[in-house]
Amino acid sequence: MKLSRFKYKYPEELVAKYPTHHRDESRLMVVHRNTGKIEHKVFKDILEYFKEGDTFVFNNSKVFPARLYGNKERTGAIIEVFLLRELDPESKLWDVLVEPARKIRIGNKLFFGDNEELVAEVLDNTTSRGRTLRFLFDGKHEDFRKLLFSLGHTPIPRYLGREAEPIDEERYQSLLAKIEGSTSPSTASLHFSRELLKRMEILGINKAEITLHIGPGGYRPVEVEDLTKHKTESEEVMIDKENAALINATVRNRGQICAVGTSVLKALESCVSTDRQVKAYKGWSSKFIFPPYNFQVPTCMVANFYQPETTLMMAAAAFCGIELLEEAYQTAVKEKYRLFCYGDAMLIL
Repeated sequence: MKLSRFKYKYPEELVAKYPTHHRDESRLMVVHRNTGKIEHKVFKDILEYFKEGDTFVFNNSKVFPARLYGNKERTGAIIEVFLLRELDPESKLWDVLVEPARKIRIGNKLFFGDNEELVAEVLDNTTSRGRTLRFLFDGKHEDFRKLLFSLGHTPIPRYLGREAEPIDEERYQSLLAKIEGSTSPSTASLHFSRELLKRMEILGINKAEITLHIGPGGYRPVEVEDLTKHKTESEEVMIDKENAALINATVRNRGQICAVGTSVLKALESCVSTDRQVKAYKGWSSKFIFPPYNFQVPTCMVANFYQPETTLMMAAAAFCGIELLEEAYQTAVKEKYRLFCYGDAMLIL
């Protein structure tokens, strides 16, 4: 499969800069894989396609305020620091990205906050933009994290063309988010409101939760034409025995397993055995899903309309079929669907 299959043109005004007023009032394109039929609905209508005993699988990873702005020692230059993951709580070591990277070398110190409440030292270069920082803080780890995150900003994607605002603290986060560790949400889950989740419960539709801590790699376009040569970032995955059992029971009872977002596709397909049983798991996955791919667990999925040439779009294409996804995206542009993280949704049946 070639990268060029995942290019498409869209007018810039279709990029959703802000979320809809209510989570479940975005538009919903329903795509039927067996017939190729495309329907146009409102997201709150999604439960029309499910029955008692079906199971939605959500990613309950929580986005943390990963974007910080610091000042370089002596020059005072403003440096963006994007937190990726904590490497060692005791030493307060973090894996980060810095911008502009050319200004940041080993041994440099960065100061954060109006009163320089926090200082970090650069210990290592990991990639062209990657650095290892040691934060200098004399106190309890919980106090350090509280200070660190108070200085951070919600890490909305740069393509939105704006800085994070108070609305993003609530809406760039799933209602099911519990376990801190992601730099972006499962955007497909952003459409689920409290009312919709309650209706699911009343109808006897199950809700399973897995954890996959999403990194920034999904928003970056793939850079190799031959997709077999692309390497994805490893992301931490956790599925406990209780949720694995719920998913497996649904499979045995021939219920629908609806993966809410591409991160759930990745997690499920990373933890499935040859007999289609999901295993409890805690570890890392660098699984890259692109067409053609034979899915073992999910029978349907919720997706957003993703950026061109991203692994998110490729995973959706693997599930939908590349030709049908191309038609769906062309239809979305024609019908003026809102695109990307705060945009409208697809249900692929």
